[in-house]
Amino acid sequence: MKAVVAGENGAEVRDVPKPVPAANEVVIRARASSLNRADLLAASRGGGARLGLECAGEVEAVGSAVTGVKPGDRVLASTAGGFAQYILTDAGRVHGIPANNMTYEQAACLPVALQTMHNAIITAGRLKRGETLLMQGASSGVGLMGLQIGKLMGAPLVIGTSTNAQRRARLKDFGCDLALDTGDPKWPEEVKKATGGKGVDVIVDMVSGGVANQNLEAAAVLGRIVNVGRLGGNSAEFNFDVHALKRIDYIGVTFRTRSLDEIREINRLMRADLWAAVEAGKLSLPIYRTYKLDDIAEALALMRANQHFGKIAITI
Repeated sequence: MKAVVAGENGAEVRDVPKPVPAANEVVIRARASSLNRADLLAASRGGGARLGLECAGEVEAVGSAVTGVKPGDRVLASTAGGFAQYILTDAGRVHGIPANNMTYEQAACLPVALQTMHNAIITAGRLKRGETLLMQGASSGVGLMGLQIGKLMGAPLVIGTSTNAQRRARLKDFGCDLALDTGDPKWPEEVKKATGGKGVDVIVDMVSGGVANQNLEAAAVLGRIVNVGRLGGNSAEFNFDVHALKRIDYIGVTFRTRSLDEIREINRLMRADLWAAVEAGKLSLPIYRTYKLDDIAEALALMRANQHFGKIAITI
């Protein structure tokens, strides 16, 4: 079967063995997948690692202990090695595609965004109904999902940031009440103005780097800042005094160091809170462009250029 691996010169399509499921695993005949920022880093490392973090398709086979899904079911899943014709993943990461008009491409854009943003906003950020939310780097697929989840969970004010004016103008279509340009050093003052001087309760940060101290300025006393991504850099100055004065919880999250049991629990909690909204079509992501599996290098180049809004999908 065809699969994308990290070769010496980046992403390469190779022939690899078709997977066989263990007791708690599912094999999916993939029809679509989508790109995530982590795929860029994985592709650059080489070493033959399989690429792709999510997919959608039909169940091909299930392990002896799997319940809830069966061969032929239409499913979406988070996984390792999602850019392939057949994909092996744990049953706890597999969800049935809602019985509506959702395409495989649309379904493949959801798993990572749903589990990442539910974990960041609800579990780590502890957002409560009536609290305010700021999505730092809101025009990515994950960011757009975060805006929608914040509004769904009862945030009266959802703020999104982007340095691109055209992208900022589109954020309102995904639940954003106020779109800010972090290229303007005065943006924390706009947050304070919008919150009556209080600051925002929860910040989900996919930029980090140079906005770290501005996040502290924009946060409320007892606010929570959840560090999800580091597109702006892995290190920067940090004002420990403001951090302490406001008694801010600064929380780091990643899936790279989570156990399988943790990932299963993240998916269980996400389903409990969000799946009814997914089935009702209230949580979705725009697809900027679609590529074929053989054109994966072009798809990654588009993501690297950072000119897209929403998701880049792959048909398989």
